Amino acid sequence: MRIVRALSVLAGLLLIFPVAGCGLVDTGPSAKDVATAFVSSFAAGDSAAAARRTDSPEAARQLLAQSRKNLSPKFVTAKIGDVVEGEGQRPTTVRATLSWNFGKGRVWSYETTMELVRGQEDWVVRWAPSVIHPELAAQQTLEFRTKEPNPAPILGRNGVRMMGPEKLVRVTVVPQAVGQDAAGVATSLAEGLNEVAPSITKQDIMQGIADTPADQAYSVVTLRWADYERVKPEIYELPGVRFPTHTDLVTAERDYGSQVLPTIAEHLQKRVGGAAGWSVVTRNAAGKRVQTLHHTSPKPAKAVRTTLSDRVQKAAEKAVDPLSKAAMIVAMKPSSGELLAVAQNAEADRNGVPALTGQYPPGSTFKIVTALAALESGRVDMNTPVKCPATTVVNGREIPNSHHFDLGTVPLRTAFAKSCNTTFAQIALDLPAGALTTAARQLGVGANFVIPGITTITGKVPRSTEPVQRASNGFGQGKVLASPFGMAMVTASVANGDMPTPKLVTGSRTKITDPAPEPPSRKSMKQLRAMMREVVKTGTATELAGAGSVAGKTGTAQYGDGTHAHGWFVGYRGDMAFAVLLTDAGTSEKAVAVARTFLENT
Repeated sequence: MRIVRALSVLAGLLLIFPVAGCGLVDTGPSAKDVATAFVSSFAAGDSAAAARRTDSPEAARQLLAQSRKNLSPKFVTAKIGDVVEGEGQRPTTVRATLSWNFGKGRVWSYETTMELVRGQEDWVVRWAPSVIHPELAAQQTLEFRTKEPNPAPILGRNGVRMMGPEKLVRVTVVPQAVGQDAAGVATSLAEGLNEVAPSITKQDIMQGIADTPADQAYSVVTLRWADYERVKPEIYELPGVRFPTHTDLVTAERDYGSQVLPTIAEHLQKRVGGAAGWSVVTRNAAGKRVQTLHHTSPKPAKAVRTTLSDRVQKAAEKAVDPLSKAAMIVAMKPSSGELLAVAQNAEADRNGVPALTGQYPPGSTFKIVTALAALESGRVDMNTPVKCPATTVVNGREIPNSHHFDLGTVPLRTAFAKSCNTTFAQIALDLPAGALTTAARQLGVGANFVIPGITTITGKVPRSTEPVQRASNGFGQGKVLASPFGMAMVTASVANGDMPTPKLVTGSRTKITDPAPEPPSRKSMKQLRAMMREVVKTGTATELAGAGSVAGKTGTAQYGDGTHAHGWFVGYRGDMAFAVLLTDAGTSEKAVAVARTFLENT
């Protein structure tokens, strides 16, 4: 995109030149003295003073003032050079080197020559536009122009291009140019765009025209160039419709990685933007470019490499896109913390990026945290017998298992695999008030990260001394909240044996803004991994038994008045941890099915 801006070279300028060597003599200032005074005034922006040193003061003042209006460098330096004295009636010539500094390392230097002749009293500069620059002719002006480079592409792991520069067309409507039949133009434009932008209606366009000042442009839609070419024959001749173009980063495929890739580009704008090119040109009285006096090409930035996996991202999108209610998946590598995918469907997109920042009750997936706290306490191990009644009562509040199933007394690993609410409510009651908060933080929930390229919120697990709340927190209800990103951190921490530091942009560092607690013991994490594997082998996620060595935890999380529930499945397979959330799914079974689709394609 070109940005043309006027440059006033003369206001607040710095002049550097040697003191005149000739000095003042009885016959008045020398030619070099006058040339020095002219250049000094020119550099300082005093057009009138400079013009008075010429033989055509008014013409000189007008062009110098116009130059001051049209140009604006940071400063100009000038250095007087050779003086060739004329003989007889011949003029004396003086050379000067001018350097225009436009900031950001942009410097334009050249040599100019001026002729000095005897006026009625003293030497004067023979005025000509070429005094300012040798190539500047009558009826011409100077202009400074910049040209932004194409933004650098954003790559995934293994160098796959995920975003790249592409020419875009903004379809706009200028109300005052539409004419009398605005409704007809709106109808034709909506119909013409239907093939590539079916959501745009005649009513949308009419409302946009009505809300836009008559002399301004209402932006209807921005199209990729290929899409514009498809609909151009239908919309190009419509009155009042304009098609300005620009180049910007776009995803490799429409709606691909749309929850995270644009935010990377926005957060890293300077890094992907490169250095603008610039030039100085002359224009004639009609505004047409005559000559380029200086040109520096734009310098694109180096490509930004991310940790995202094209294969995993596409698999995640394929799994959630067909769903009618908000659904999302976050995946990362436990061994490194590198994010592999962040995917949401269209319904989730209405709320921003809830995959990274949404706060939802995690339901029984939080039993991973409660189990860790219990194992770390030393009171139980995975084989300790625990009670799993159909219901339990805490301070008068009944807490049931799903469908009121009753397992009697079973090993802790079985209560975990079958997802006994009653068991984990009692475990939470038996632990210290801050035990769940500490265990959650060890696994990443409650941690605060500053990750270049994205904004994340892991969740919160408040310390509780109130029995009902603490019991409810134990199976992921109560006051516990987490994002899919936060729960992916949980499963990545279990798979890794310690909380990894999440990463997205290669070469950038993630900051953890609060101290991390001591990591869990290796013994506890080993048992927790075995318990999560049991969920898939014999528990609530046996549908994933054929998807490889998957370990995880299901979760049904009630919200609102308790009549609706989200569905979760969080887990890991090999060096990939992930979290699946389906809002208002009613049950975790649907989340397990989505997880299976996701895993089948990764």
